[in-house]
Amino acid sequence: MPAWAILPITLPAFTITGMWIVYAMALSNNHICPGAALGPLYNDITVPLIQARSISLLSSFHSKCGTFPPESCFFSLICTLGSFMVLLVGLLRYAHVMEHYGPSLLNTMGLAAGWICAAGLTMVGNFQVDHAKVLHYIGAGVAFPTSMLFVFLQSVVTYRMAKTRGHYWTGHLRSILTALAFITLIFSGVFFIQESFVLQHLAALCEWMFIINVLVFYGTFTFEFGAISTDTFLVLLQASRAPKSYKADSSASSTPHVHNLSESLPMV
Repeated sequence: MPAWAILPITLPAFTITGMWIVYAMALSNNHICPGAALGPLYNDITVPLIQARSISLLSSFHSKCGTFPPESCFFSLICTLGSFMVLLVGLLRYAHVMEHYGPSLLNTMGLAAGWICAAGLTMVGNFQVDHAKVLHYIGAGVAFPTSMLFVFLQSVVTYRMAKTRGHYWTGHLRSILTALAFITLIFSGVFFIQESFVLQHLAALCEWMFIINVLVFYGTFTFEFGAISTDTFLVLLQASRAPKSYKADSSASSTPHVHNLSESLPMV
């Protein structure tokens, strides 16, 4: 099923395009002020608008531009559909690794991290920061670290599965994206807790770069997803039934033993 290779590319293309559309809607509805990032002088001129909307150019790419309707509806839709695609990509990646590498704790942890990230992303999109700040920040606090863990684990798994030079180059690319994501995430957290106007905007910029790195990382799965076939789903189905089949095999293997024992008793 080569069509599955489209899914990892669709995720970043859909999410990034959707963010720009939501930003354009917020800008056209005067819910954001693009000049807020220019500095104090411009802020003095547009104080009423900024105080009413409390938003800047850089931070508007994330939570703030999805605060007011109608763009908040589209922001929730993008986050919800994006989280669904994250779930699907994580599951297919898990099945692909199972097919070619076998059972792995790192693979299971990667699946769990990806699905928890999707849950956090859903909370971010459906609980606006100005109306449900606590839940919104809880969702962000769940989504960002787990997405960082996901890309790290997938980088390690890529190297463990590598057999050709192309596989190793894919691992190198993912390692670079993982390192950049980690650096931008750390700087985003450090700058976010500062009271400086400039540092807070740098935090928003680092957050935006972190999201881009993670989305591009998801796009690299297109290399493997082109090889997904029906056998991949059969492996996933067998893995889900493994505990039951194991129990059946155990009971079946124990039956002849009991039968032989019963036959040996009369001989004694």
